[in-house]
Amino acid sequence: MRIHIATDHAGLEFSTDLQSHLRAAGHDVVDHGPHSYDPLDDYPSFCINAARAVVRDQAVGIECLGIVFGGSGNGEQMAANKVTGARAALVWSEATALLARQHNDANLISIGARQHTVAEATHFIDVFIAEPFSGEERHTRRIAQLTEYESTGLITGHEID
Repeated sequence: MRIHIATDHAGLEFSTDLQSHLRAAGHDVVDHGPHSYDPLDDYPSFCINAARAVVRDQAVGIECLGIVFGGSGNGEQMAANKVTGARAALVWSEATALLARQHNDANLISIGARQHTVAEATHFIDVFIAEPFSGEERHTRRIAQLTEYESTGLITGHEID
């Protein structure tokens, strides 16, 4: 599977370790940066580029997912979710990694590098990658509503103020 990865300075060490882990597991890892430590770097472009690549690859049938890192993971998740078609979930436990895939068909996850050890983050990522979307009707319906709102500003049959 292709894995798109991005970070900021706070997650650079995590990113390096996790890229090695993912490559050893047979994944094709695409690093969207940064490629060197800069304590003043700005994460939005790195995370947006990773999210755009995930959406673009999935649109042409390439099996892929994305991972973004930062100090807390919050801003990186927000940046990734600005991309139409991106569904980035903030993951902080095995359960949130599982549910991101099972219920939300998340195509990216965000992890706080200052919140977890490399071993914990590696476990969350492995769980996320291995877990399929459940395909349950209620989850498919809700994802379709999010997609509809994202493109039209409406959700058919539901009032949006």
